[in-house]
Amino acid sequence: MEENKAESGPIQYIVVRIEDEQYGFDIKYVDNIVRMQKITRVPKAQHYFRGVINLRGEIVPVMSIRTKMGLSEDEFTNETRIIILEPEQQGAVGVIVDEVREVVTLEDADVDRQMCVSAEGRSSFINGVGKHNDELISLFDISAVISD
Repeated sequence: MEENKAESGPIQYIVVRIEDEQYGFDIKYVDNIVRMQKITRVPKAQHYFRGVINLRGEIVPVMSIRTKMGLSEDEFTNETRIIILEPEQQGAVGVIVDEVREVVTLEDADVDRQMCVSAEGRSSFINGVGKHNDELISLFDISAVISD
């Protein structure tokens, strides 16, 4: 009985836009999606942490995924959202994205785990590329995104 090789089956992803690219967050880590709001700055935090927000009485640190990935500064619009991630063994973390697009379901066959090498260094945050309706979606490795 080998349980390690169990088929993971289809996984749902929240597809977001960051600059001109589409990225996916595994929905099992997404606790909430909130509109952009006032972020209280925290002194001496990592350069990509924008500060904290108060979400229903819980203080949630918020980071700029653009800054962490070495992209241009965030541009806040009516479409800007904060994705609240709740990874295992850790508290909630907010990630600023340009736009939330849709939820997609990807089968194992739709995901290429080999394509995750890029010259820009973004590859460390990506653990696969999904294909959905002739579009490519870079799939975030949640632990890499939120780790210091």
